[in-house]
Amino acid sequence: MGCGASAEAAPYEAPASPTAAAPLKKVEPSPQELAKSTGIDRELDRARQQEELKVKLLLLGAGESGKSTIFKQMRILHGSPRTDDDQKMYGVIVRSNVITAMRKICAHLRTLGLEEQLANDPTPNGAEMSPKEAYDLIMSHILESNGDTASLPKPPAGDWVGESARAGLSANNDAKLFLALWKPMKILWESKTMKEVWSKRSAVNVIDGHKDYLNDLTRIASPQYKPSTQDVLLARVKTTQVVMERYRIDGIEFEMYDVGGQRSERRKWIDCFENVDAVIFVAALSEFDQTLAEAKRTNRMVEALDLFRSVCNNRAFANTSIMLFLNKKDVFAEKIMYSDIAAQKAFADYAGPPKDFNAGVLYFIQKFKDCLIDDDFNDSFIHVTCATDTNNMEFVLDSTRTIIMTDNLRRSGFLGSG
Repeated sequence: MGCGASAEAAPYEAPASPTAAAPLKKVEPSPQELAKSTGIDRELDRARQQEELKVKLLLLGAGESGKSTIFKQMRILHGSPRTDDDQKMYGVIVRSNVITAMRKICAHLRTLGLEEQLANDPTPNGAEMSPKEAYDLIMSHILESNGDTASLPKPPAGDWVGESARAGLSANNDAKLFLALWKPMKILWESKTMKEVWSKRSAVNVIDGHKDYLNDLTRIASPQYKPSTQDVLLARVKTTQVVMERYRIDGIEFEMYDVGGQRSERRKWIDCFENVDAVIFVAALSEFDQTLAEAKRTNRMVEALDLFRSVCNNRAFANTSIMLFLNKKDVFAEKIMYSDIAAQKAFADYAGPPKDFNAGVLYFIQKFKDCLIDDDFNDSFIHVTCATDTNNMEFVLDSTRTIIMTDNLRRSGFLGSG
């Protein structure tokens, strides 16, 4: 059996190389496209400039120094009006604040041993009970919690404030208690003994401004009551989170941050330190004879000085304008009439005359200046303020804004360094 011959393999042919691509022809943009691109670039540049011009303000200071009041003043001066829902929330808070103040001063009256003295205070004309009877009733409901709630008067029908979920359960309960007890509280507040207790209030850290509420209980208890601007400014709500609001003033956007000042809240401050243009440090002049709510042995002014020292010498604020607001000058002026600065252990070196407002203010200004490692702290960065006075705060905040903007421009190189 023979075999057939094999066929010869065909020679290999490489595939043809692809034709080289022709060079792309440059397409010139149309005038319309050029205009659109230029417009986009212009908008981006404008947005970048606005971002650079935006001023981030941070309010720092110890608890109850007045930071949140300054924050509220900014809204009054430059923000939107408050809604009815806001007003009702503040109505509940105001009434609750009265109960808080009364709870503290009633307990203090007992601590001072003035109950017997109170029993000798006369019953006001037309009053349903004596100051001592009013005190006993109030104590049974707000401190000892053994009073007969069924016997208390019911809240008036058609009360405009009503309840507010935003104010919280505790504040709403206290507001209801206020409506039931405001008449006995008025009798007690107007007694001679209570005036003595009030003069010694620094031991129990009552909010000084709440005297205005206690002097106006009839208005606050009215079914038609709507909180005034001053009521809102005086209202005390503990700040437990970082709060921010934006304002546009003379074409410049401002972001203001309010943070809690109590020791437990300060760990949250670090989250706000980035890209801060200015710090407004708030310290209450009137707290030279008070102690911290969270640390009874620590003087509040000493705490403010230590805190100011740590803020001013913090690297995060090396290129940041720091303003010092020595707040509550009105309460300070009243308090030094009966509380001697030099009588406080921490300030025994005060050599100025007692009851002298200017000497006292200058003394504390120097105390804050002594906290600085760098001596370069311009006096124009220090303001003596009353945060509840809108006219005073309008002037202070306007001048502060000018200083901050000028300082920012100088540090950016747009102005001379002098």
